[in-house]
Amino acid sequence: MPHLADHPDIDGYSGRQAAAVVGISYRQLDYWARTDLIRPSLLDAAGSGSRRRYSYQDLLELRVIKSLLDAGIRLESVREVFAYLREHVASDISSAHLVISGQSVVLAHDDQLIDVLRQGQGVLNVLSLEGVRDDVDAQLVPLMSNEGPEAVAL
Repeated sequence: MPHLADHPDIDGYSGRQAAAVVGISYRQLDYWARTDLIRPSLLDAAGSGSRRRYSYQDLLELRVIKSLLDAGIRLESVREVFAYLREHVASDISSAHLVISGQSVVLAHDDQLIDVLRQGQGVLNVLSLEGVRDDVDAQLVPLMSNEGPEAVAL
């Protein structure tokens, strides 16, 4: 299914549209923009009466922020999490995997678990097991073809 971001004719989203899509109040969105949690990337407010324009990527980031807040993470911590994510996650921020436990936020990234609220300190290494079956099967093929299936039995 194509993303709305793939349509070049969309000229961004107003603050009211962004707030409605994300599920927050316009007042909350305005506060986040004024305090630099997330600023609209297409058009920022430039004085009284001007309008902000948010991109599809902005909507994704806003939704992640709301999800973190809904999970009980304090706003100050959300700011730290986003500063870390913006600096260390090169791909779409919505593709990041976060593990939340109490007030801890851990990023699963590049086969590591990183505590983003402790200056990116690695907490555990992640061992990927997705290739185990293929590795074992690859080793069994020559064994079975050279000596027959009974050679595998112990």
